[in-house]
Amino acid sequence: MTRDGTVLLGVTGSIAAYKAVELASRLVQGGAKLDVVMTDSATRFVTPLTFQSITHRPVITDMFATPEEYDIEHIALAERAEVVVVAPATANIMAKLAAGIADDMLCCTILATRAPVLLAPAMNVHMWENAITQENLARLRARGFKIVEPGYGSLACGVEGKGRLADLEDILTALRQILDRRSDLAGRSVVVTAGGTQEPIDPVRLICNRSSGKMGYALAEAARERGARVTLITAPTALPAPIGVEVVRIQTALQMREAVLKAVPDADILVMAAAVADYRPATAAKSKLKKEEYPLMQLELIRNPDILSEVKGNLIKVGFAAESENMVQNATIKLKNKGLHLIVANDITEPGSGFGVDTDRVVLVDSRGKVKELPLLPKSEVAHKILDEVAVLLTTSAGASGGRTHQQ
Repeated sequence: MTRDGTVLLGVTGSIAAYKAVELASRLVQGGAKLDVVMTDSATRFVTPLTFQSITHRPVITDMFATPEEYDIEHIALAERAEVVVVAPATANIMAKLAAGIADDMLCCTILATRAPVLLAPAMNVHMWENAITQENLARLRARGFKIVEPGYGSLACGVEGKGRLADLEDILTALRQILDRRSDLAGRSVVVTAGGTQEPIDPVRLICNRSSGKMGYALAEAARERGARVTLITAPTALPAPIGVEVVRIQTALQMREAVLKAVPDADILVMAAAVADYRPATAAKSKLKKEEYPLMQLELIRNPDILSEVKGNLIKVGFAAESENMVQNATIKLKNKGLHLIVANDITEPGSGFGVDTDRVVLVDSRGKVKELPLLPKSEVAHKILDEVAVLLTTSAGASGGRTHQQ
């Protein structure tokens, strides 16, 4: 199942907890080094001794009981984990994770980990369909949690509906997909740009656009999760800096150009997700312009440099195209004009997609003419879909001619 590191299995208080025993057994048989954390309610359904007998490792149930093997236990577990899977995941645990509550060992560990988290919910059908549960689920997806949705069938409460724990094979397949991604960019250097550049008119006013930076930050985190060394060049945003990523902060398009050209000579991949202003004021006033003095303000604008077109060298180049019409056609033209290997196009007029939201519906177009349409997804998942294509480009002849093949 995994070459190194640890799979952390969280078990919560659902009747489906007995199925987690078989999941643990399958993981250990597949070669995983398995840690198990149980909530107090989970121990009412299955004993910790059962999991300890399978894993030959201590099972964690008490946040305040620290085995000698760990220093600060939830931090040690969080750092050891290569992936976290919670199966079964109750409505209660999903609500706590969505709200950031950390009142037990499992919640503390998940909040402290940088590893991908996979949730396999199991509950009564009406609990699953409840608007609160669905809102929590949407919030978790937007934050990058992976979900293996429950199956349909006869439930322990005697009704039929959606709520059964997903088949173990489906959970294992989802785990394998996460683990396969974990190292496909190992040794690679990735430069990601994010946010919308700001072009000052005076010390107070500026020209900018509606970019929130969420897509670029999601790409930086996804590349880090897949083993890359990541440099994030970011215009001002309201987002916290991703952990484990080198962050270079800039404001203007000229500053971004300078930072990108400095970073790319050692890079294997450039993902230009930033919304770089096409124009800037020819001159910026040194002091604030008083509106009383300018009943009609006229600005002379000059073109900013096309950063992507200036980037040369042996690396994979990925661009973005925010379009309001003829999306694929316009994106393809941009891909060819800028010499890109891949372009990500999205329709900014579509609800739930584009600026300022946590989801996106994009179309991927590569230099060979392949077009792949993705459904509406959390930006964290869109980021991984983009990097899936980049990983393929790195291993193909098309990618090899434009991306480094050595391991840095």
